[in-house]
Amino acid sequence: MIKVLFVCVHNSARSQIAEELLKKFAPDIFSVESAGLEPGNINPYVVEILKEDGIDIYEKKTNSVFDFFRQVRKYNYVISVCSESEGSKCPIFPGITKRIHWSFEDPSVFKGTQEEILNLVRSLKDRIKESVLQFIKEHGDGV
Repeated sequence: MIKVLFVCVHNSARSQIAEELLKKFAPDIFSVESAGLEPGNINPYVVEILKEDGIDIYEKKTNSVFDFFRQVRKYNYVISVCSESEGSKCPIFPGITKRIHWSFEDPSVFKGTQEEILNLVRSLKDRIKESVLQFIKEHGDGV
């Protein structure tokens, strides 16, 4: 299995979406986790949007990237899905790890009505899905 870690600031939205979509589309190829630099609470809009795809993360908890680092976990790929400056704060994991950065906006700053925010999060999920599917195409046959 190819081990992948998705990282964002709070592990509340972008990294959760990426993790769940990679699990959904390539469960036999990738072992995937997600974590945050400052773990928070799962974004309720993300819970609702993922549920539309049959993915239930209602009971899921956030993780700390630094806890994973202290546990000396090893990954083939560490993919940051936040701003470049935030992603650069991620620790360097031991072993041969390829770092990738995908810049996605933080949905916690989305403004508007509930429906407008849901549409923005849905659009974010669709863009993350495109990146995940491209990643599978490029890296799904090994490291």
